[in-house]
Amino acid sequence: MRPSVIAFDVNETLSDLSPLGARFVEVGASATAARLWFAATLRDGFALSAAGENPSFVAVARELLLSHLSEAQLNRSVEEATKQVMDGFASLELHADVANGVDSLAEDGFRLVTLSNGPVSVAERLLEAANLQGTFERLLSVEDAGAWKPSPVAYRYAAAECGVAPEEMLLVAVHPWDVHGARRAGLQSAWVNRSGAHFPAIFTEPTYTVSAIDELPELWAEAPPQV
Repeated sequence: MRPSVIAFDVNETLSDLSPLGARFVEVGASATAARLWFAATLRDGFALSAAGENPSFVAVARELLLSHLSEAQLNRSVEEATKQVMDGFASLELHADVANGVDSLAEDGFRLVTLSNGPVSVAERLLEAANLQGTFERLLSVEDAGAWKPSPVAYRYAAAECGVAPEEMLLVAVHPWDVHGARRAGLQSAWVNRSGAHFPAIFTEPTYTVSAIDELPELWAEAPPQV
């Protein structure tokens, strides 16, 4: 089925987080620590959500960053280093494959939204900087859903907000756990595999797999829009 609404994950799917590694180096930490910190932020956010809470992404990220950086040989205070890294979120840019893909999908008649575990403000800044803010119908966050992805609550919230059945929505993400959560909630899914990685067999297979977001329009090139 051709979806009527396409929902994009934001962190890592739309945004390129690699510049955060340079921020870690600037404060005296290792560039590789950036990926470990981000993974830990997701892990602890998932854990708190599973325990019945709905924590702020920024709050979880900051607290874990304070913890991670306290173990490094920094060239400034832990608080100053934490601010330097967290401020890096405000300067992130979209991956190179995003703009053309999003424009083509909008031209093809798809309704586009974001669905992030992070705050709406991050998506707003990213899209405004790329002049794509008018391309997206809505910017959604789990802060309003009551639970982080991959809880089914988050995906069903997005479908309800857009006024469609779950099967009419497609979730686009680079994270296999996100793809799995969407499928389990009844959505279609597209896994963006930019690195040629193996999709873990423990997760439900995506409906589609692409190597870049600008490949998405080709999936439905011959299919007419749903009316």
